[in-house]
Amino acid sequence: MKHPSLCMIAACLAGAALAPAQAAPAKTTVAKSAPAPTALAPTVLNAETVNAAGKGAPTDGKPDSATILRAQVLLDRAHFASGEIDGAAGSNVKMALVGFQRKNAIKETGTLDAATWTALNADPAPALATYTLADVDVAGPFTPIPEDMAAKAKLPTLGYASALEGLGEKFHASTKLLQKLNPDKDLTKVGEQILVPNVLDTEPLPKAGKIVVDKSDRTLALLDASGKLIAQFPSSSGTDKDPLPIGTWKVNGVSKNPKFHYNPKLFWDADAGEKKATIPSGPNNPVGVAWIDLSKPHYGIHGTPVPGSIGKTQSHGCIRLTNWDVQTVTASVGPGTEVLLQE
Repeated sequence: MKHPSLCMIAACLAGAALAPAQAAPAKTTVAKSAPAPTALAPTVLNAETVNAAGKGAPTDGKPDSATILRAQVLLDRAHFASGEIDGAAGSNVKMALVGFQRKNAIKETGTLDAATWTALNADPAPALATYTLADVDVAGPFTPIPEDMAAKAKLPTLGYASALEGLGEKFHASTKLLQKLNPDKDLTKVGEQILVPNVLDTEPLPKAGKIVVDKSDRTLALLDASGKLIAQFPSSSGTDKDPLPIGTWKVNGVSKNPKFHYNPKLFWDADAGEKKATIPSGPNNPVGVAWIDLSKPHYGIHGTPVPGSIGKTQSHGCIRLTNWDVQTVTASVGPGTEVLLQE
């Protein structure tokens, strides 16, 4: 397997010239477009309100933030993620619901209707749980991450900039949500008990037989060997300048904690005077914590240091996931797994 190299990652992020893509096969339908997001009513976010949300009469029209938050956690636990868990409705939540409904043979409305809540409530786990901060959560070292590539290259590793950032990735949540759930807590103190999304220790996925990346829906889906949908994640992929290479490819292999070899000559938006640089590994590396190498040269599926952008912005050609989602995918795929990239 080729590890992320100078041309591979640079082409992924900067859009190297592509050979004509093979003819695209008939589109594999995984999730359909969903209705526009609904307005949220304000509510108090605590264990009582969130853990009780969705257990009574469903709020089909205007779900409040507690209802959305519980749905996000249960969807994440079912491996139908909506990106950063934040208690806010949006396109990622809608597509996660559509994928979950498809898997469970429910009408694909993209809304939290009664049938969908019945399926979600089959998981009895509380949406929010208490977690005690450990040494590993707060010890660091934490270092601010510079924007300049040359400055990044001088750091020994691109770890977390703060304990809060690390906790956000650990619990698949936005840092603002963690602060809102814990207004009077010290998130840097060992032994502090905090409220977090209950996303740890979920059931692992079986081995996937196929990856389907849908540019129009901004999703990456995993199918089993029989073609049944088993998981779905929000993704970012391709622009007109850096198009997604439509077609069928294969996974060559997986590289964890890759380094990034920066060559400004391959970046159409690089600043004048920039030089080549080797960027150290870490969660704030430009390709995150893992690289899934594809048989299409220079292309891969990888993580990101900016999880809040996934499914909401486009990439420079490759397929980006949150760091936690790409780790889930790497555990389910391997060399030879089929990869369908479609519009």
